[in-house]
Amino acid sequence: MTDLIAHLDALTGAKTDQVLWHRHCAAMQSFGFDHLLYGCTRYLSPTSLGDPLDWTVLTTYPDGYMRDYVGLGHIHHAPMVRWALDHPGQQTSWQIIRSMVERHALSQREMEVLAFNQKFGITAGVTISFPTASDRTAAAIALAAGPGRSQAEIDAIWRDHQTELVILNNVMHLKLMTLPQSGHRPLTPRQLEVLQWTGDGKTTQDIATLLNRTPATVEKHLRLARSALGVETTAQAVLKAAFSNQMFVVRSKIDHEVRKT
Repeated sequence: MTDLIAHLDALTGAKTDQVLWHRHCAAMQSFGFDHLLYGCTRYLSPTSLGDPLDWTVLTTYPDGYMRDYVGLGHIHHAPMVRWALDHPGQQTSWQIIRSMVERHALSQREMEVLAFNQKFGITAGVTISFPTASDRTAAAIALAAGPGRSQAEIDAIWRDHQTELVILNNVMHLKLMTLPQSGHRPLTPRQLEVLQWTGDGKTTQDIATLLNRTPATVEKHLRLARSALGVETTAQAVLKAAFSNQMFVVRSKIDHEVRKT
């Protein structure tokens, strides 16, 4: 219980997503999970996980693995990704993969993903799919053992510590959802400022008056913000910036020293 409280304190006290992830990885490693892969999308549809640039992905896997896992499309055919999408709020051992193979329930493309994982020694672990209140959102984490550790060993750890592991991973996920996401389409301080005023219901003329700028200058920043976020409308830009927790966050004095343009 003391260790659990210490882990929770470390997670809830994190000020950035990178600090949170570092602390969570250390906690999971103490249970025997050497490799973690967390993914979240808020742009889920029946046919797509959304633009990869909009995903939140945190991992300890090697760069070479992630480059091919995403770049070659393995992520779209991974059996445990499919399972996580179909079972929000649930958890399972990777033992079910063996059952799928034995029942010939996997496609050729899914079998290729298994072979790809085996090449990197990623064969034993558990997957936690997080609860969601939105049909557009899905998030899950894979906790994997290092090479040489069997699924039976991982299942033994899971049986002994499932409650703790589920709590810690859910707290990490919920905390992450409150923090600005590093790596997400970055916006300049001025672009954020005009988006925030827009989110407050101000018109372009209102914002120009508030910032002592011309409406054309305000529209320029809004246009650049839309371009940076990969959207067509300012309303979409406000929503996407909010999703990545870039809106209305406490920043340092330096961050607030917006360059006069």
